[in-house]
Amino acid sequence: MDSPRRLTLTVAPDQSGWKVDALLRGTLGLSGTVIRRVKWLEDGILLDGVRVTVGDRVRAGQILSVVVGDTEVSGAIVPAPGPLDIVYQDQDVLVLNKAPGVAVHPGPGHYSDTIGNFLMDYYRKQGILADFHPVHRLDRGTSGLLLVALHGHAQEVLKEQLHSPSFRRVYLAVCEGAPNPPSGVIDAPIGRLEGSVLARTVRPDGQRAVTHYRTLRTVNDRALVRLELETGRTHQIRVHMAHLGHPLTGDFLYGTEDQSLIPRPALHAAELSFTHPITGKTMAFTAPLPQDMAALVPEA
Repeated sequence: MDSPRRLTLTVAPDQSGWKVDALLRGTLGLSGTVIRRVKWLEDGILLDGVRVTVGDRVRAGQILSVVVGDTEVSGAIVPAPGPLDIVYQDQDVLVLNKAPGVAVHPGPGHYSDTIGNFLMDYYRKQGILADFHPVHRLDRGTSGLLLVALHGHAQEVLKEQLHSPSFRRVYLAVCEGAPNPPSGVIDAPIGRLEGSVLARTVRPDGQRAVTHYRTLRTVNDRALVRLELETGRTHQIRVHMAHLGHPLTGDFLYGTEDQSLIPRPALHAAELSFTHPITGKTMAFTAPLPQDMAALVPEA
C-alpha cells in the first residue's frame, strides 16, 4: 500500500522565524480541519525529518513536510469490481468518464454497483491508500466527466472552486424540438416539486439557477444543445430545458421515457476544467458524445 500523500516545502529566507502553522495555512493552503487531523500523527508534520508542533518556528533552508493524504480507509463503501474509464490520474486527483446508468454514490438499491464501489476496489488493487472523495456528482443516467479527489485536502480545495470561474462544466444534451431563440440564458429558480421526493421544478421561492445554452444542430425535430452551468442545482439542466418546453429526449421525470430511442435522459458531461488543488495549474478534459446520444441527432 502506498504511503500517504505528503507535501514538502523548503523554507525561504523571508519565511525564517515564521511559525509552522503560518506556513501550513498561508503557503501550503491547508485548512484548520486538515491541520488538526495531521498534527496528532507521529509523522504528520516534520521539519528536516523531525516531528514538530504547529507553534515551532522555522529557519531558512529547512524542509517542512506534512501529510495530506488519507492515512486509513473508513470502510464506509464496500469495494466491488466494475468498469472504470479513467481519463487522468495523479497523486491528488482522478478524472473519469462515467458510463450512463451507473450511480456515483451508494444508496438504496445500489450498494455495490456505483462509482464509489468501483473506485474503492481499484484503489485496493492498485495499492492506493484513499477513501472516496467525489468533488461533484452526476445523475445516474448522465454520462461523462467526473472529478474525484484522492484525499480530503484536495477535495476541500476543489469544492471551494465549485460554481466559480475556476471550475467549468459544459454539457451536451439532446432535447425535443428546437429551442427558440437557439441560444440564450435560462435564469429560473429551482425548488422541490410539491408531493415528490425526487422531482424539482421552477418555482419563485426556489434557489437561484442559471444555465447558458446554445443549439449546435437540429435533426428531425430534435436538437443537440451545448449547456454551461453557472449554478449547480439538482437536475438543473433537465428542469430548465423542460421549463423551456424542450425536455431532454428520454427523460422519464421531466419529459417522455422511450426506451426504444434511448434508455436514459440524453445528457453528457462533455467538458471539465479546474485549477489543480496542489500545483495551481489549469486542467482541462473533454469526453466525446456517446453513441446512444449521437444516434439521436446524426450529423449530415
